[in-house]
Amino acid sequence: MTQVLACGAAVVTLSMGIRHGFGMWLQPITQDMGWTRETFAFALAVQNLAWGVFGIVGGIAADRFGAFKVLICGAVLYALGLAGMATSPTPGWFALTTGVLIGAAQAGTTYAVIYGVLGRQISPDKRSWAMGVAAAAGSFGQFLMVPVEGQLILQLGWKTALLVLSIAVLLIIPLAFGLREPGFQSGAARAPRTQSAGAAFKEAIRYPSFLLLTAGYFVCGFQVVFIGVHMPSYLKDHGLSPQVASYALALIGLFNVFGTYIAGSLGQHMPKRHILAFIYFARAVAITVFLLVPLSPASVYVFSAVIGALWLSTVPPTNATVVQIFGVQHMSMLSGFIFFSHQIGSFLGVWLGGYLYDKTGSYDVVWYLSIALGIFAGLVNLPVRENAIHRATPKLA
Repeated sequence: MTQVLACGAAVVTLSMGIRHGFGMWLQPITQDMGWTRETFAFALAVQNLAWGVFGIVGGIAADRFGAFKVLICGAVLYALGLAGMATSPTPGWFALTTGVLIGAAQAGTTYAVIYGVLGRQISPDKRSWAMGVAAAAGSFGQFLMVPVEGQLILQLGWKTALLVLSIAVLLIIPLAFGLREPGFQSGAARAPRTQSAGAAFKEAIRYPSFLLLTAGYFVCGFQVVFIGVHMPSYLKDHGLSPQVASYALALIGLFNVFGTYIAGSLGQHMPKRHILAFIYFARAVAITVFLLVPLSPASVYVFSAVIGALWLSTVPPTNATVVQIFGVQHMSMLSGFIFFSHQIGSFLGVWLGGYLYDKTGSYDVVWYLSIALGIFAGLVNLPVRENAIHRATPKLA
């Protein structure tokens, strides 16, 4: 268990850590290339949507063939995408590399794949906790990598910084060897499949609690990606230095380490729907207060700490609820489907941020939408039923 958890956490640290710093590239790239903020935001929106689409495919592949092969493919695509992000000459190529390639790479190197391994390899009494540890690792990656990425841009320029990261992300390959599962290795006996992927999907979409979790995850994606990508520019527009934005994103990552770990641990002892409802309501309150108080470095840092504690803390209880209801056999696939909703929200959050800024000169409308959606997500998570689903007869593959 220790090896699986350590390697899984390290993969998420690297993959999510690099991703969380993409907002640092918005102004350097748009200013150097003469592009609008919407151009950059659209590529990031495509990335999030591609991550969601390929997350379903990657989840099905990980459930059937094991996480190892999926992680290797994801690492290679990540390296190619980052190199392409540095060298794309046109907005179209930028959307293809930054959007499609990196989105597909993230699908194969983050939560759906890693949580599938954890779900299959770790006992139910420690599963929610282990997912909290993995999510906390992704948050630590943000705390670790965002300042590093800021310094790389400052010292090397944005293009060379991306090329350095394209080499660094290949470290996922040796880590993948620690996540090989005996049941998926050549010649090993594999557990019988009592339900086909199609039957599992049909069962899930007919189950109201799965749809409620999916709706909540949509809101999560909208909020965190809008804030993560556009907050550096929002702060600079209001006269604050880039260092404030860098420290703010790092604080989000640092406090999310604690938030995700606590959420995962609490999920072992109390209803996960209550944890999720609290997180979404608290986000709405935090954003409201942030917009009402005078903007200063101090207010930014306080907001970053609070929102950081709520940042990815939805991930462990959401995924633990899915496996608690449906079991582990198709967990990566079902996590991929529910995450697809997250990524549709991410697409809208990041794209609307750029689009409405270019149209109105302000991010205000998207901030207000984030508050309203937080209240909505808190409400829809309250009626979720967490009991294991009852299957009258198994559906054979």
